[in-house]
Amino acid sequence: MAHTIVLGALVGAALGLSGALVQSVTRNPLASPDVIGVGHGAAAATVLALATGTVASPGALPAVSVAGGLGAAALVYVLAWRHGMQPTRFVLTGVGIGVALSAVVQLYLTESELTAAEQVKLWLTGSLNGRGWTQATPLAWVLLLSLPALVRASRALRPLGLDADTASALGVRVQRTRLGLTVLGVVLAATATGAAGPIGFVALTAPQLARRLSRTPQLPLAGSASTGAIIVVAADLVARTALPPLEIPVGALTSLVGGRICSGCWGGNPAGVPAPLGDRAHEPRRRDATTHRPPHGGAADGASWGSGGACQIA
Repeated sequence: MAHTIVLGALVGAALGLSGALVQSVTRNPLASPDVIGVGHGAAAATVLALATGTVASPGALPAVSVAGGLGAAALVYVLAWRHGMQPTRFVLTGVGIGVALSAVVQLYLTESELTAAEQVKLWLTGSLNGRGWTQATPLAWVLLLSLPALVRASRALRPLGLDADTASALGVRVQRTRLGLTVLGVVLAATATGAAGPIGFVALTAPQLARRLSRTPQLPLAGSASTGAIIVVAADLVARTALPPLEIPVGALTSLVGGRICSGCWGGNPAGVPAPLGDRAHEPRRRDATTHRPPHGGAADGASWGSGGACQIA
């Protein structure tokens, strides 16, 4: 039982961190590795490795998942690049790549033998059952080795939430920083997927819950990791005890609960989900009744949006 708790905490922490990085880079609270195609790439690579028998041991699955996730992210990055990386275009391209990769997996399931298809379907639901230190050890090393990069990332997230020109004026190499944070988020998400299978909605909801709980304008990395770990461990406990002797796959439970959290966070306040910064220039300007000036302007406008970026929901 201890190894399951440790693995669940590591998987949740990696997914929470990955979601916070991707949402900060894209400045979009609806972006996450499983939305922009990274999770689909990791899953497709792992499914093909399981189907062809090229993986000699379960401990090699995280490496296969990282390769698939990085390949999908690289494809998205290349297709979305147009004289620079525009966050909205990046997200939309990732959604399209994710749909295509899902189709590849579904095609394999329809054409494969029943036994092999059932094994792949079970893995695709995402579960901690039957997994232990073999899967937890590589993920722990990835998280440990990522700590220096995460510390540097936490310093870059605030200026990166501003528009590109302002961030560059503050000394941030915008395109290089975005690329580095995206690669780090992809590695974390893909390694977690290889360890436990696709566990949906954790990377999407954990950063936003952490931001609300901490009441900070930007997404807290440590809070996102802690929230993701709590979500996965709690979901696994409920999945094991809710309907004995049946065990619900933890991925199915997080998707169910995550969908409800999303509808609670965004469904009741659609105006609270801001458009990407680049789209704000087309919004009509409101006038301040007291000063007869636009309420957002000049340096104050950049400071206001820089504090929350497009990740601010409330």
